[in-house]
Amino acid sequence: MAELIRVGMSEIAVSRSPDVLVAIGLGSCVGVCFYDPVLKYGGMAHVMLPDSAQILGTGAEITKPGKFVDTALPEMLKKMTEMGALASRLEVKIVGGAQMFNFNGGNDKLQIGPRNVEAIEKMLEKMNLKLVAKNTGGNHGRSVRFDLATGTVTVKMLNSPDIII
Repeated sequence: MAELIRVGMSEIAVSRSPDVLVAIGLGSCVGVCFYDPVLKYGGMAHVMLPDSAQILGTGAEITKPGKFVDTALPEMLKKMTEMGALASRLEVKIVGGAQMFNFNGGNDKLQIGPRNVEAIEKMLEKMNLKLVAKNTGGNHGRSVRFDLATGTVTVKMLNSPDIII
């Protein structure tokens, strides 16, 4: 029987088929989905911010590694490989990273959604993981449903048909 596992802000969850991972209300946050298609193992991180050192300072103790891109992705990879997944097989899909508010003045620090997406793409490249699909940007919130039986990621937005990536 499939279990529905909700992944809240700053959380990381890993599981296996037939479970379903869900993140609701992604605005500037990004749902990062790792999937091993052979074992049908998957993980989701609901990241809020791009860089822990920028917020906490270098060497700070990280109590919620899922909160930051630079800590969430390595932690999720560790959890997945501990389960038996192979990093070389992982497929990555990302959802979210919207710019929810229009700030005048062009302050890049307030562009959290786009900065999250950019940080994730750089971290994936550094970790040698392949990004196979994304639904990011814009100014609309999203919810995401990750079916570990199939690897299908379903994106839901208000007043829009579901998007499958």
